[in-house]
Amino acid sequence: MKKADKLILVTFLGPFITTFCITLFVLLMQFLWKYIDDLVGKGLEWYVVVRLLFYASASLVPLALPLATLLSMLMTMGSMGENYELTALKTSGVSLLRIMTPLTVAASVITISAFLFSNYVLPVANLKFGSLLYDIQQQKPALNIKQGVFYNGIEGYSIRVGKKGADGKTIYDVLIYDQTSGRGNDDVLYARKGEMAMTADKRYLVFTLYDGSEFQEVPPSDGKPHSLEQNRMSFKTWQKIFDMSQFNLSRTSEELFKDNYQMLNLKQLDAAVDTFNTQLKQKYNTLKNYVTPTYNFLRPDVRKALLVAKPDTSKNDSSFLSTIPENNRLEVMQRSLTSIRSVKSFTGIMTRDVQITKDAMMLHKIEWWRKFTLSVACFVLFLVGAPLGAIIRKGGLGLPVVIAVFVFVILYVISLIGSKLARDYTVSAFFGMWLGDFVLLPFGIFLAYKASHDSKLFNIEGYDKFFKRIAAILHLTPHQ
Repeated sequence: MKKADKLILVTFLGPFITTFCITLFVLLMQFLWKYIDDLVGKGLEWYVVVRLLFYASASLVPLALPLATLLSMLMTMGSMGENYELTALKTSGVSLLRIMTPLTVAASVITISAFLFSNYVLPVANLKFGSLLYDIQQQKPALNIKQGVFYNGIEGYSIRVGKKGADGKTIYDVLIYDQTSGRGNDDVLYARKGEMAMTADKRYLVFTLYDGSEFQEVPPSDGKPHSLEQNRMSFKTWQKIFDMSQFNLSRTSEELFKDNYQMLNLKQLDAAVDTFNTQLKQKYNTLKNYVTPTYNFLRPDVRKALLVAKPDTSKNDSSFLSTIPENNRLEVMQRSLTSIRSVKSFTGIMTRDVQITKDAMMLHKIEWWRKFTLSVACFVLFLVGAPLGAIIRKGGLGLPVVIAVFVFVILYVISLIGSKLARDYTVSAFFGMWLGDFVLLPFGIFLAYKASHDSKLFNIEGYDKFFKRIAAILHLTPHQ
C-alpha cells in the first residue's frame, strides 16, 4: 500500500499546484480590475508594479489555498473513481478511509502551512502592500501635456501648447503662467516655437523657447500700495527648466501602517485587544468621575442614605422648589440646566469614543479568529472534496470545477455573513468567523460516511425511483 500512497500523493500534487496557480492568477486579475484606476497613467516603473503584484499575491494566498485544496481533492478522487482505481483498491480489501490517508496527511500539512503563513508571512505582506499601494495612490499622474489644453500638473505652473509637431518634441504657441510667487499669474511667458525634452536622468523637463516675450508684474518702486509695475522682455532663445522630482514615487514610512489590524500576528493582536480593554476601563472611569459630582445620588454614601431613608409622602413633587428662595429659583434652574447640558454633551462624546474603541477591538478579534478559520477551511474542504470526488467519479476540469466553485462560494458567502454579524455585534467574533466551517463540517462528515458505504448520492435514476415511489404512496400516479 506504500506504493499506492505515493501514487495518490503524486496524483494529488499535480492538480493542487495547477489549480493553486490558476486560482491565484484569477484573483490577481480581479485585483488589477479593482485598482486599475490607481495604476494607469502614473508612469510607474515595471519593477514597482511587479512588487505590488507580488505583495498582493501573498495577501490572496489564504483565499487560493482552500479552493485549490477542494478542487484538487475532487479531481484526484474523481479521476481514481473514473478509472476504476478506487474499485480495485476496495476489492482488495482496502477501505476508503485508508485510501484517503495520504490525502489526509497532505491536507493536514496544507492546513498547518496555511496557519503559519497567515500568522507570520501575511501580516508583513499586508504591511508592504498597504504602504506601497498608498504611495501609488498619492502619486501624481505622469506628465502628459496635450495641445490646446492648459496643463496644471506641475506645481506652480500652468502650461498651454497650441500645437505639437509630428516628432512630439517641437511645440508651437507656447504659453506659460508662472504662479510660484504666490501672487497669481504675475509672470507670463509666451513663445512662437520651442522644443520640449527630458534630461537623461528624467529629473528635469527643459523647454527651449524661441521668439517670445515675458511679461512680469513687480512691486512698485515708489512703495505705493495697490499699484504694480510691469516689465516686458523679448528674447530669441530662452530655456525654462521644470523640476520633475514631484513626479517620482515617494515612499512613506511603514511605521505609519504597522498598527493596522490586518498587519498584526496573533501575539500583536492579543496585545492590541488588551490595550483596547484598558482604554475602555479608563473611559468608563472618566465618565463616572465626571458625572458623579453632578448627580449626588450616584455617590455610594448618598445612595446608601437614600436606601435607608423613608420617603416623605406628605409633600407633593413641587415641594423642593418651595425650599428655594423665590428670587434665587431662576438662577438655580439655569445652573441645573447648564449642568445637565454639559453632562449630556460630555456623555455623547464619550459614547462615540467608546463605540469607536469597541469597533476597533471587534475588528482585531475578527482578524484573530480569521487566521484559524481560513486555515481550518482547507481541512474542512478536504473532508468535503475527497468523498465527493469518490461519489461523482469524474476527473478533469469539467464537473469538479463546477462543484468546487459552488461549494467554495457557499463557504465564502457564509463566512462573509458571519463576519458582518460579528461586526454588528449580533454574534460573537468566535461564532461569526467559524460559522462557515461549522456549516460545512457536518456536510463533509456526511459525505465521508456516504462514500465509505458506496452510496449513489448523485444517481439520477435513484432519485427518479424515489419520487415515483412517493407519488404512488400519495396516489398521484395517473389513472389507467
